[in-house]
Amino acid sequence: MQQETQTTRNNDGLFAVGSPVTHWSVQTSNPVQYEIRACENLLDPENSTILEDASGSGGQRRFIVTDGVVDSLYGERIRAYFEHHGVDHRVLVLEDGETHKSMNAVLRVAEALDAFGIDRRREPVIAIGGGVLMDIVGFAASLYRRSTPFIRIPTTLIGLVDAGVGAKTGVNHNGHKNRLGTYFPADRTLLDRSFLATLDERHISNGLAEILKIALIKDARLFDLLEQHGAGLLRARLQSPARIGLTPADVPVDQRLAAHGLHLDPATEVVERAIQGMLEELQPNLWEKVLERVVDYGHTFSPTIEMHALPALLHGEAVAVDMALTTVMAERRGLVSAYQRDRVLNVMARLGLPAWHPLCTPEVLGEALRDTVRHRDGRQRLPLPVGIGSAVFVNDVTETELGTAAEALGLLMTGVSQ
Repeated sequence: MQQETQTTRNNDGLFAVGSPVTHWSVQTSNPVQYEIRACENLLDPENSTILEDASGSGGQRRFIVTDGVVDSLYGERIRAYFEHHGVDHRVLVLEDGETHKSMNAVLRVAEALDAFGIDRRREPVIAIGGGVLMDIVGFAASLYRRSTPFIRIPTTLIGLVDAGVGAKTGVNHNGHKNRLGTYFPADRTLLDRSFLATLDERHISNGLAEILKIALIKDARLFDLLEQHGAGLLRARLQSPARIGLTPADVPVDQRLAAHGLHLDPATEVVERAIQGMLEELQPNLWEKVLERVVDYGHTFSPTIEMHALPALLHGEAVAVDMALTTVMAERRGLVSAYQRDRVLNVMARLGLPAWHPLCTPEVLGEALRDTVRHRDGRQRLPLPVGIGSAVFVNDVTETELGTAAEALGLLMTGVSQ
């Protein structure tokens, strides 16, 4: 005799099925809230922003992770800051660069947290460095005691506009980009553009690639700003003349422009539009349940190219090569005009970005496409630009088309170089 199925609802999220019970169903949610704040002079001892979450009583402690480059430039100021505020602290210095973005680095952080005896409920870990460093520390924080709050202070442009604003953490593994990782946003990300003043131009270009990505797929105004001011922003390392102070006549004009997301200072507007555009895409799809993501533009072929080229290519440089290739693909499909294609390639050149690499071979690109299909649940879901400032997803790219587009891009770049 077939037993009648019975469902008992114990509370809003717990269900018992059957009599006697054959299985239970649990439904729950985990609301996420995190803050990204533009700041100035974070390491000024009189600026307490980094310690805003600290309790009013004594005995404050902090564990700080940075990398060798940042430590050589800012290590003394970092230590002096916490000493000034009477904070017991330890600074862990990791090796810099994509080649050190590994599980070994994550375990080093975890072991150091153990040695420090961190109180995970009152002592957030502080990550001060570029995108690689923040990915490592975020991954370690997500694993340590199953979740330890952390604060991000990006010191590179790519960290400021990309790695520092989302929820993903991760490290490279088994020859693959970000093969191990979690979704674990920092409680707070503090953005201080003054750190960019000590970056070399190549690393500014590296971050500008991610800004260009947002421009190409959703913000034509941002592309116009990069086209008009990109070379100057690169030279000035996105330091704002407004830091010197606006004249009294400028203030009301700047306020009216800011109300519409515009600024007298192009550096401020470029950074603000890039972050706003990124967050508009991330916020409704933070866990990437929807796989059609326009922010994946430039990230179909670049992970494979970057890992094959290590350490020759930076992340943003690989993204630029991917965007150049897919711009040519879009032009050959009639989605982008030849004039728009040339504008894109010319802006890349002004931003100091490569548009070609010898690894743009049918073999490497085919490998990248196959890996992408596995990652995107059996479909390509490949974003291609439509004009400048919009995008469409396609699922019919062939390896023959990739080879033809790569050959056409190579000929274009030969023409540019001549």
